[in-house]
Amino acid sequence: MQNVVIIGSGPAGLTAAIYTARANLSPLLIEGWQSGGQLTTTTDVENYPGFPKGIMGPELMKEMRAQAERFGSEFVTGDVTAVDFTQPPFSITIDGERAIHTKTVILATGASAIQMGLPNEKRLTGHGVSTCATCDGFFFRGKELLVVGGGDSAIEEATFLTKFATNVSIVHRRDKLRASKIMQQRAMNNEKIAFVWNTVVEDILGSEVVTGVRLKNIVTGKTMERSCAGVFVAIGHRPNTTLFTGQLDMDEKGYIRTHQGTATSVPGVFAAGDVQDSHYRQAITAAGTGCMAAIDVERFLEANEK
Repeated sequence: MQNVVIIGSGPAGLTAAIYTARANLSPLLIEGWQSGGQLTTTTDVENYPGFPKGIMGPELMKEMRAQAERFGSEFVTGDVTAVDFTQPPFSITIDGERAIHTKTVILATGASAIQMGLPNEKRLTGHGVSTCATCDGFFFRGKELLVVGGGDSAIEEATFLTKFATNVSIVHRRDKLRASKIMQQRAMNNEKIAFVWNTVVEDILGSEVVTGVRLKNIVTGKTMERSCAGVFVAIGHRPNTTLFTGQLDMDEKGYIRTHQGTATSVPGVFAAGDVQDSHYRQAITAAGTGCMAAIDVERFLEANEK
């Protein structure tokens, strides 16, 4: 019987492991076959406090893991294939075989950026392809950039990027935006932003880094190549919550609803990081909620023992 099982090994999960380990709760963290979360797909991280010269994403996650391990966190590599939160103790199945029982659970499974599925998109991620303007915009100072999408996220990303780029082109497959009126107006009034309507990205060009894109007008069928130094994909995020459907209260997009800190609709189950945050989606905010979840777990266990 575990005191706490943490599912997810990004900043939220590892911070929760550090705090619960220091509280002598002997946490067990299930890190999945691809450990480290979204930061493992980034290169330089320059906005995480404590690293004035920046740090590589995979290195930051390696350091966090080592810190959690130092305080006694136990790690299991494998994918969670089933959970049962109907009553405590909770049951968690790994790789369809091993079942673990625990008094509390911290869900830190994160969210995945929805990608276009292009041949070179994954290969050039971190080398000009990004899903986070706040994370990577600084590296494109004085460059021409392209944002894909038509919702609030795309407009917000494009507006932020104008702080650094010479110009930003928003490529949208329709002839009008889905973004809110105020966001649309803000973009329309920004002289650095241009729109490419009724168009999709067919491929991303570049061998080592992004050098441009191949675009296709879906009305005329014509294709063209356009040079740019970066492609920001802003067509949405998908929380990794499929396993918990029907067992926890979620919003219409699948993000876990939390209250009174990180508590979910099931007492003893807590959620931290991007799995419950559709707004900020930063490593530092994920780490912050990981700390909150750990403290919530500690207090929950103390209250139940009393």
